[in-house]
Amino acid sequence: MPKDDLHVMRELMEGYREGFALDRHFYTSEAVYDHDIKMFWNRNWIWVGHVSQIAEPGDYFLFDYGPESVIVVRDREGEVRAHLNVCRHRGSRVCLEKQGTARVFSCPYHAWTFGLDGKLRGGRAMGPDFNPSDYGLFPVQVQVFQGLIFICADENPPPLEEGFAKLAPLSAPLQLENLKLAHEASYPVPANWKLALENYLECYHCAPSHQEYSRSHSLKDPADVEKYADDLRTRSAAIGLPAEEFDQTGPNAPAPGADVYWRRYPLFPGYQTGSRDGEPLAPPLGSLSGHDGGATDLSVGLVNYFLIYADHLVGYRFVPRGLQETDIQIAWYVRGDADEGRDYDKEALTWLWHVTSLDDERIIRHNQEGVNSHRFVPGPLSEMEWGISGFYKGYFSMI
Repeated sequence: MPKDDLHVMRELMEGYREGFALDRHFYTSEAVYDHDIKMFWNRNWIWVGHVSQIAEPGDYFLFDYGPESVIVVRDREGEVRAHLNVCRHRGSRVCLEKQGTARVFSCPYHAWTFGLDGKLRGGRAMGPDFNPSDYGLFPVQVQVFQGLIFICADENPPPLEEGFAKLAPLSAPLQLENLKLAHEASYPVPANWKLALENYLECYHCAPSHQEYSRSHSLKDPADVEKYADDLRTRSAAIGLPAEEFDQTGPNAPAPGADVYWRRYPLFPGYQTGSRDGEPLAPPLGSLSGHDGGATDLSVGLVNYFLIYADHLVGYRFVPRGLQETDIQIAWYVRGDADEGRDYDKEALTWLWHVTSLDDERIIRHNQEGVNSHRFVPGPLSEMEWGISGFYKGYFSMI
């Protein structure tokens, strides 16, 4: 008798050796992948964009992961809503354009029409006993934190309120609600989403694999982080940015998936931001009075990661498309009143994380090729791969 997804997952989890990498089946099994989508991605908060991308009522965009598609829209009252992009009649996708402005959403198959609030407005020739109120679009949970939009398909998502309340005063000077999208890019990689995410969570590979990044970012060596940390705290305070750290992850989180992490670390001397020459790239964010030569790692939940310099924010997602198909999605945001060509140059702004992501695509692709081997045996994790160990614990707690 074939084993179901849950049985497969239980066997793999029971065989996991703490402090080591995961078994190859976590990255090669269709049963594991299906379970990941159902029990992990659907139950976690996912960062999907910024309120500036849906500035007016009727503005919307789609966010897709695995087999799922979500409509993120500003309704007529100005509220940000999200709905599964699945018609309640026979399951067709309702919205086909990636982004746009709409008065209503009309299914292209049989013309069932839904309001921006997800309610079914009309279904043709359904008979006298048909009740439209029973067939609205499935709602998706929404949280907006200082302009950043997060969604969760589960009815009982992880509680982020406590973490956001403690994070708010640390990030307030950046005025994240006053950002605009400068550029976004996607880097497809033929690998399981967990390998892509794990790569982001450790800088053990940074020195040998990312020459451009390693010239400016001290995170490649914990000793360098400590060496320049005191000077950074002084500079950060001088421009109006709190120096405190906040770690609500793992056992510190109120519930699985409610993780929030904030830590600023120094760039190397001579670098004011993440640029090729160390010079500023854009006007300082929010109320900051200048550049401090630091970068903040911000994580929300278990799959959302941001890198915040004094003059721009970089958001990262590792979106599953198939068992070994992942999109590394990156979005660059600058201050809302910054003008391209006058206040920032898009090519200069995106240079570092473009070249770094090209490196990552190559690294992750080769990683998957090796893991596919039946001879692969998980090895021990380095002390610099502590982020991966933390992810494993969160992952296991939610599947």
